[in-house]
Amino acid sequence: MTDRFARLALSCVHKDYPNKISHVLNSAADAATPRELYPAFYGCFDWHSSVHGHWLLVRILNTDPETPYADAIKTALAQSFSEENIAGEVAYFQAPDRASFERPYGTAWFLQLMTELREADFPEAAEWAGTLAPLETLIADYTSAWLPKLVYPIRAGTHNQTAFAFGLMIDWADATGNTAFREQIAAKSREFYSGDVSCPLGYEPSGEDFLSPCLMEADLMRRVMDREAFAAWLTAFLPLIPQDGNGDWLAPGVVLDPSDGKLVHLDGLNLSRAWALEGIASALPEADPRRPALLASAALHKETGVASVSEEHYAGSHWLASFATYLETRRGLSAE
Repeated sequence: MTDRFARLALSCVHKDYPNKISHVLNSAADAATPRELYPAFYGCFDWHSSVHGHWLLVRILNTDPETPYADAIKTALAQSFSEENIAGEVAYFQAPDRASFERPYGTAWFLQLMTELREADFPEAAEWAGTLAPLETLIADYTSAWLPKLVYPIRAGTHNQTAFAFGLMIDWADATGNTAFREQIAAKSREFYSGDVSCPLGYEPSGEDFLSPCLMEADLMRRVMDREAFAAWLTAFLPLIPQDGNGDWLAPGVVLDPSDGKLVHLDGLNLSRAWALEGIASALPEADPRRPALLASAALHKETGVASVSEEHYAGSHWLASFATYLETRRGLSAE
């Protein structure tokens, strides 16, 4: 299964166009091509998709070292992860008015990439982690400076959502032993979300969501609460989770035009819902009567979501394989 995901990532990590940039120009000199702006992460249509496309490739080496694409993956990663390229990425972030670039979604995925490199046991990984470390440090520092100034959570179903990003950031902190950063994220998570009740899951999804605001919040909170406290919090937060074991209580999102870059977000929603539902279930006591319904819905969303991953339309092919790999390899659960 993951071999086809590897092919999709390999086909885009060094594909220049089409490309959508999010770019602050400080002068006419800043008008440049994506490859010139972001010399490591210019492919896959946008910076964050390039980052999690690279993450996908490292993840496959970690979970399927015998993949027939191992040599191609290592060649592609070596091309991206040069000292010169990462110096260019760092310089981009350090330019005026760019501290918020790709915050928090893209920067969270970059930390997830670093998690994967630091947990890898193939010999190139340690060298690449060292090469990428300056950008890792910069992103962690920028995030730590931002958090005290963030007064409210961002509850969107797209890139700006804080709950999803915080979850990836906590997993990176756990993998790297950065306890101070972990506690900073955990404290902000509790501040934002511990008092939430009756999340309106019935209002989801919005028409361009790829992250569930309700389910991603719960998937975050399992990381910062003990099992009993989380089970009680979930009762108040999502009181309508059934106890009959059926999976049809939450319908997968529907995409009528997979060539539309915004509408196809809902294919990603099905994948991210599936991993969030699995994560929520994993944090509940074994005998909790909600677990069967959570897992049944996860299976339904997984079946729908994985079937949508195809190379037919670049609107989805440049990113959906990363979401599918995160789900299929149980990345969100492996930190437990």
